Amino acid sequence: MRETVSPGDRHARVRLGAAQVDGAQLTSIPAGTGRAEAGRPDTQPGDSQVSLISAGAAAKAPAENFPVAMRLLPGRYRRHLMAVYEFARTVDDIGDETPPGQPGGPDGRPDARLVERRLRLLGELDEDIDRMLAGAAPRAEVIARLAPTVAECAIPGQLLRDLIQANRQDQLTARYQTFGDLLGYCELSANPVGRIVLHIFGAVSPRQAELSDHICSALQLAEHWQDVAEDLRAGRIYIPAEDLDRFGCTEADLACAAAGDNVRALMSFQVARASALLSAGSPLIATLHGAARVAVAGYVAGGRAALAAIRAADYDVLAATPRPGKRRLIAEAARAYTKGR
Repeated sequence: MRETVSPGDRHARVRLGAAQVDGAQLTSIPAGTGRAEAGRPDTQPGDSQVSLISAGAAAKAPAENFPVAMRLLPGRYRRHLMAVYEFARTVDDIGDETPPGQPGGPDGRPDARLVERRLRLLGELDEDIDRMLAGAAPRAEVIARLAPTVAECAIPGQLLRDLIQANRQDQLTARYQTFGDLLGYCELSANPVGRIVLHIFGAVSPRQAELSDHICSALQLAEHWQDVAEDLRAGRIYIPAEDLDRFGCTEADLACAAAGDNVRALMSFQVARASALLSAGSPLIATLHGAARVAVAGYVAGGRAALAAIRAADYDVLAATPRPGKRRLIAEAARAYTKGR
């Protein structure tokens, strides 16, 4: 379950070219895009690049909220969660990677060379997952550190591949036509993380997975609604086009220094929708005990506090990024843990 952070710290961002695909074409993105060609030498020059990026992800961990929160959990969970965190962060950093001398275009979108580079690195990481699952030694250290967690917690390989596919999609898709299209993206970029966490805590019933998906999609939406201005500077708009039309908003409105009435009404609608989704998933907390209950209550609290921060800013997500204070986060976490939702 992803914490709400800015796109510069993730892809969700996560949760992103010359080739652009609209929301109606999401299913046309091949899952294997970026994989190495058959017959390629066994030693790949991209391996060192992946390792450098994963080392950067590990180095950033001590300063970030998610790893800091993990210090409160027992060591047996902390080790697995850190391995998953480093993997997810590496995937996101590859998706956002910009080498010196390869800036994005005038609209903030990466050029074709940069998209090709990112897809290649994502493909090499995908192949390393295949090696790990086949029992071979992974080339990238981040996958080698993940391997014991995957084995001990019975984490399905498809969940890891979905996170890579989300970042492939980020390279090719800058706009979403419908809310359903955006939720489809969340199924790749956010929901797998929640299911992985459930595997680590040994709580993986179909009902728990369903509730987790609601929470994770809501957290991804909250992140997008906080970061409308920053995402636009990167050439991305996650607000569905159908909702922009419904509220009479244009892309130019999103580029303003402050939100107008129409943008505020639009964001009020989006916040309410994310809040409803988060509430639909929050009963997951009541099904958990101990460290798992603490962790999931914290995730839900982070989403609620983020959405509350947007409300407190009167839905102006353009003038500044709304961020919740620690006091609000603690209060929300205590409430969620105690009430079990």
